Amino acid sequence: MKPQEYQNLVKKNLPKTPIWKNVLLAFLIGGVICLIGQGVLNFAITIEETKEEAAAVTLAIMILIGSILTGIGIYDEIAEIGGAGAAIPITGFSNTVTAAAMEFRREGFLLGMGAKMFIIAGPVLVYGILSGFIVALIKSVILGLF
Repeated sequence: MKPQEYQNLVKKNLPKTPIWKNVLLAFLIGGVICLIGQGVLNFAITIEETKEEAAAVTLAIMILIGSILTGIGIYDEIAEIGGAGAAIPITGFSNTVTAAAMEFRREGFLLGMGAKMFIIAGPVLVYGILSGFIVALIKSVILGLF
């Protein structure tokens, strides 16, 4: 069988991906996560002095919720249904770091859990810091601070 014939055969026998169903589920799951986050923010605004402090509390609570749900095995099921809707919010980042820490905990706290969870988080943190620096530099140049 020629490579092109094989590719055609594979393409013919692949199951169809339900794109619109996946988009709708991602939208719904992501929306529910954001709705919960908004509820936490509304509560945090009532107990904190400034909106920035309330936002920090909200992020911490959403990270905690993501970690707890990952620890008890529920977040993976949510992510299976919601796809990017569950992966993109901060709870998805929390899930990734927590899952990596849980996977490597048998290697010890320092070299296993402590080091391996930053293999996942490291690129995200570096990208965030680097892009923040570049945006601040561009803003400084535009405002004429340099």
